[in-house]
Amino acid sequence: MSAGGYEVEHNIAAEEANKAHDGRRPDLSTFYSALDQLDDSREARHNPHALPTPSDLAALYDMLADAIALMRGTDETQHLELVDQLRQMANNPPPGGVKGVPDSFLDALDRVPKKALKKDDQCNICGLPFLDDPYPLVVELPCHPLHRFDLECIRPWLKINTTCPLDRKDLLKKKTPPPPPPEDDEEEWDDQFA
Repeated sequence: MSAGGYEVEHNIAAEEANKAHDGRRPDLSTFYSALDQLDDSREARHNPHALPTPSDLAALYDMLADAIALMRGTDETQHLELVDQLRQMANNPPPGGVKGVPDSFLDALDRVPKKALKKDDQCNICGLPFLDDPYPLVVELPCHPLHRFDLECIRPWLKINTTCPLDRKDLLKKKTPPPPPPEDDEEEWDDQFA
């Protein structure tokens, strides 16, 4: 999410957004520019049958892996699994292009109110405590109530993957409702025959 999106989401001035953002996240503008070029859901594509090249997809995954590694720092080992997943995707890009969630999915994610956050709650991607940000924008993924992330951290992941980075559940799969109970065709009798 750009700083402009941060301002709008929190209804704050640009100066406040810059202070809140200062040093928290790397600039992902190059990532989003590359994503716009490779996103197969774009309707204005010059040639709708042209697929992104594997090297372009690999570069996209590498950019996100580098950004996450930068957020977590080189001494952190917890981020390695997520960065390793992205590097593996870069080595074996999906055929046909980027398969992420639509913006409408991101807009519909449940926001976690600031008062519901604990002091030691932190984003599983950047590793920073949510409450370090004066205006935390924390979302909860539908797969598990404890899978909470800064929207700015989970957005790039979900734009290239439809799965949760923690449990790898596909977030776009609809849960099938349980089958309805069997209906009895017989009427209830009240022990009186007429």
